[in-house]
Amino acid sequence: MRVLIVNDDGIGSLGLRTLEQALLPGSEVWVVAPETEKSGGSHSITLRDTVRLRKAGERRFSCRGTPADCVLVAVLGIVPGPIDIVLSGINHGPNLGTDILYSGTAAGARQGALMGIPSVALSINAYVPPFDFEGPARFAAQNLEVFRQLWTDDHFLNINFPNRGCCGAAPVITFPSRRIYNDRLETYTARTGDVFCFLTGEYPEAHEEEGSDCQVVTAGNISISPIHAHPRNWASIEASYREARFK
Repeated sequence: MRVLIVNDDGIGSLGLRTLEQALLPGSEVWVVAPETEKSGGSHSITLRDTVRLRKAGERRFSCRGTPADCVLVAVLGIVPGPIDIVLSGINHGPNLGTDILYSGTAAGARQGALMGIPSVALSINAYVPPFDFEGPARFAAQNLEVFRQLWTDDHFLNINFPNRGCCGAAPVITFPSRRIYNDRLETYTARTGDVFCFLTGEYPEAHEEEGSDCQVVTAGNISISPIHAHPRNWASIEASYREARFK
């Protein structure tokens, strides 16, 4: 099986290397990953500039671009032949619920899905080390064929793992939670008058919902959320707009 690995933590990240090593015995693994961290970059792509690739080993490339750029250049020419599956991660930190709107990890998987390839985003539910990547990497390697068989157009999988005891954890199908962000803005004014802004705050929380990705992974299980790549409208919301009288 030909596997493409991308991420948003950069080509030197431990999560990526652990996943790569778990896949190598049975798969043809290609790595195209950002040369520096691109966390929080969402689904941005490079349109007004070139994207530089630099060979970093056998079937390994660093990319001066975003996670979505990595998938685009890999699929459109860097990887010879069709790619069977795209794996994005393993991310250093969770990507739960509305996190996927900001996540470069999710964007890598979404871009693969938009290009017609089964794609999976992989994240671990911890913000600070030590990170236990071995269990998630093993789970991904053992379930490649399951991911491919279940895949249909217009979706990708968003998987979040507990940081401990993953080998004994149960995989549970979940829905994305509604995250609560505790953002604060800190500013610094330089002598020139320029204002420098820093986003800080406590780690996100989530609404308590039975069966949500946050609830399941916090309970120590593996959250598997099928996510639509196509941003369709909710029928109930759309109906109210159809009934409105715009002036």
